[in-house]
Amino acid sequence: MTTKDILEETYTALSANKVRSVLTVLGIVIGISSVIAMVSIGQGAQNAIQTSIEGLGSNLLTIYPGAVQPGRGIVSSGRGAAQSLKNEDVDVLKSIEGVSVVAPELDRRFQIVSSTGNNTNSTVIGTLPEYAVVRNLNLAEGSFITPGQNNFNKVAILGQTAATDLFGDTDPMGKTVKINNVIFRVVGVLQAKGGSGFANLDDMIFVPLSTMQKVLAGVDYLSSVAVSVADKDQMATIKDEATNLLITKHRVSEADFSIISQADILGTLNQVTGAFTMFLAAVASISLIVGGIGIMNMMLTTVTERTREIGLRKAIGAKRKDINTQFLIEAVMLTFIGGVIGVILGWAVSFTITKLGIVETSISLSSVLLAFGVSAAIGIIFGYYPARRAAGLNPIEALRYE
Repeated sequence: MTTKDILEETYTALSANKVRSVLTVLGIVIGISSVIAMVSIGQGAQNAIQTSIEGLGSNLLTIYPGAVQPGRGIVSSGRGAAQSLKNEDVDVLKSIEGVSVVAPELDRRFQIVSSTGNNTNSTVIGTLPEYAVVRNLNLAEGSFITPGQNNFNKVAILGQTAATDLFGDTDPMGKTVKINNVIFRVVGVLQAKGGSGFANLDDMIFVPLSTMQKVLAGVDYLSSVAVSVADKDQMATIKDEATNLLITKHRVSEADFSIISQADILGTLNQVTGAFTMFLAAVASISLIVGGIGIMNMMLTTVTERTREIGLRKAIGAKRKDINTQFLIEAVMLTFIGGVIGVILGWAVSFTITKLGIVETSISLSSVLLAFGVSAAIGIIFGYYPARRAAGLNPIEALRYE
């Protein structure tokens, strides 16, 4: 049989019972579209997390007080209570070759009241001018903390959310806010940045570090220090050097601090999202197995219905190979059609999810190729037994079949 003959016979066989063919294809469509949609959601979540972490700053090392022990997180290792980072450590870090910017910070939560009477409970960060560079902050109006203001000046820079909560539609520039019963003058408002990593910079207020330490918090230590590295390839080297220098500076035998890089955070989160994506794909793949069983069931039914036709074909010279190929092509064609429709439907679902703002999905070429590969494999695997059974029928018994 020629390829044209096989395709014509396949079309005739599948169109003979359109409803059954459509219902069989439907199982593959649901399976393929589910896999593509689930994988795109997982990849979209992974991309969003990566963008969020990178939004914290470029080539960033963050130093926290308190050592992270194996199997314990930063919080459980006493980060909140540790007081091992001091202002003098900033000068040590600045002396390391390859470090471009160092930004210390001390954060506390306070109830903030504006001059308009509105109030909010938000995080207040005491820091230096370098913080805006390290964290990639941009101003909507006004200015960030200047070097001259780190002298117990009572000035504040508001994130977009904080500005809205405190002043509504009123321009906050030049107005005052009361933080822990201390009046601060608003000198700047940040552009909206959104959630970055584990924090929302839009809902924060920034004040000079000296003011935070001496006026608001009454402490002389730091919550963390952000270090921006000039060359990404030197991050591991600088991390080791910073560790050694701070251990010497603190006069301890083991580090009483922790240095976390973006690569560490991204690596951990990528493992989690990767496992999450695989789980979603595995769950969606169950419907593919169900669809494959549906194809096998349909093809076995077709073989039974076309027993006399198979006997007649063999009687006039059709070979076992021809019968086997004919039924196998029919099964593969069903899964191919289902794969095409499934890819289109999966893309439509992913596009709709993105448009509704639920999550920014991402469809990769590899997932589409995988979908086609899986659909073809299902057709071959679940169509092989019915095709082999049809090819093995005895022509005489087949012609006698009623």
